[in-house]
Amino acid sequence: MTVEANVHDAKTHLSRLLDQALAGDDVIIMRSGRPLVRLVPVELAQHRRELGTAAGDFVVPQDFDAPLSDEILAEFER
Repeated sequence: MTVEANVHDAKTHLSRLLDQALAGDDVIIMRSGRPLVRLVPVELAQHRRELGTAAGDFVVPQDFDAPLSDEILAEFER
């Protein structure tokens, strides 16, 4: 089912519109009779990413935050 609401109604009934979008309804918010945005549920990741899987793949050098040389800075100013 498609649900259309003007901006004022969307502000007043946001919780209801969110519930309808989560239930699978197509919720369109209108301004001056023209479609403006569509409310859609966010798809959550199926699994959580495992942290630390790249451990040991690279090393951050001690001077990673040292000032750049004049030669390299000149390249940025081209």
